[in-house]
This record gives sequence, structure tokens and C-alpha cells, in this order.
Amino acid sequence: MNHQKRRANAKVPVLLALLAVSAAALLLQTLPRGEQAEIAAERARRLALVQLGRPLPGTPDLASLPDRLAAHGLRLGAPVFIRIFKREFALELWMLRDGRFHLFETYPVCRWSGWLGPKLVQGDKQAPEGFYSVDAGALNPSSRWHRSFNLGFPNVYDRAHGRTGTFLMVHGGCSSTGCFAMTDPVIDEIWRLVGAALKGGQPRFHVHVFPFSMTDANMERHAASPWASFWRQLKAGSDAFERTLLPPQVQVCNRRY
Repeated sequence: MNHQKRRANAKVPVLLALLAVSAAALLLQTLPRGEQAEIAAERARRLALVQLGRPLPGTPDLASLPDRLAAHGLRLGAPVFIRIFKREFALELWMLRDGRFHLFETYPVCRWSGWLGPKLVQGDKQAPEGFYSVDAGALNPSSRWHRSFNLGFPNVYDRAHGRTGTFLMVHGGCSSTGCFAMTDPVIDEIWRLVGAALKGGQPRFHVHVFPFSMTDANMERHAASPWASFWRQLKAGSDAFERTLLPPQVQVCNRRY
């Protein structure tokens, strides 16, 4: 009898997670159309998958890192560059090969908090947007969320606009109050790649955080946003990288990137 009870109890978390997946799918169908509703539904779906112990869609075979690197002609320790796209729930990791950066992997972001737009003040639970850089001192191997690295918010631009906040991270897990949560297995691989790059001589790596893929169509779709002018500045940096496959040199002048 006790054995049967233990088996029944063990099924409870799985059943709850399955119910959460179903609820997320229903939410996506029944919420009024709109970007915030779609983002909320996607967050619910991803959290439910994690609670089921399932990898997020788009997660690479994390056990095959050496083979995947070799397939791209890349080596562990090569310089890295990261781009994050909130709307797409995606983190791109690029690696240097033959003088240009090559897209190695696109990892699914499990969770980011807030909505499209930059972080403004401490406690607004908004994930930042902008151009950041990370050195070895920003890596935390004993983070509350498994492993993490600090984006360096507020940067020069943020400070010029009076924006405040601390400890804005890319980390493990699937919870966020202004950070980008990647799940523990995914942050382990990202950590390995960025750590090797820093140990290999890259003094710091750049992280560019965008509200969405900076296409002309997306910019037109969000033209009425109060952040449209700010996003045009981010698009200039995105376009520069797309042209050269090298992170642009970013400076702030007259409170503009």
C-alpha cells in the first residue's frame, strides 16, 4: 500500500506540469491578440516544459559540444560574441573564425522579465536592452541560479539617462526579475565557451541585447512605440555587425549610442 502511495505521489508533479502545458496552450488560443499576451503565453509554455524536465525547443545536443565545434571549424577558446533577442526568446553565440564571427549556436532563452523596452529603474523587473561587455570578473560560478555572468548594467548610455539597477545577469534556471534565464544545462555550455574565450586571451566579450530581430519589418511594426527612437540606435549597431560580422565599436555621444 505504501509502495502504491509513493508511486501515486511521484506522478503528481508530472501531472501538474502536463496541466500547465495544456493551460499554456489554451492561454495562447484564448488571450486577446497582442504582443504582451503572446509573450506571456510563451513564458508559460516554456516554464511548463522545464517543469516536465524537457529541453526547450531549439536546445542543441549539449553532450556533443566538441563535435559541433569541429563541424563549424571552430575551437574551444576562440573569442565569442553574444546577441540576445527578447521577442524571439533567443540567445545567439558567435565565435571568431578566419577574422570574422561565425554563428555557432542559437540557444532558447527560458525566461526574461518585463516587456519590450529598456530597463529604467531598480526594481522595475525589466530586462535591459543595449550594448554591454563582460570580463572575467563578471562571471559567477556560485550564482544563486547555478552559474551567471553580469551584463554590466548600467553602462555609459544607461547612466547618461539616469537608469538604475544592479546584478542584471545571464544565468541558469527559468526564473527572472530582470535577467535572462537559460536553464542550468544550457548555461553550463555557454559558461564553458565564454570562460574558455576569456582564458584564451579575449579580455572581454560583447553582449548586444535587442527587443527583437532588428529587421526593417519589425521596426515598421513597432514604429509607434515610445522606444522607436532608441531602437533605431540599436538597429544601427545590429546592421553594422550584419555587414562586417565584427562587433562595432560603440560609444555614447550627446546621450546617444
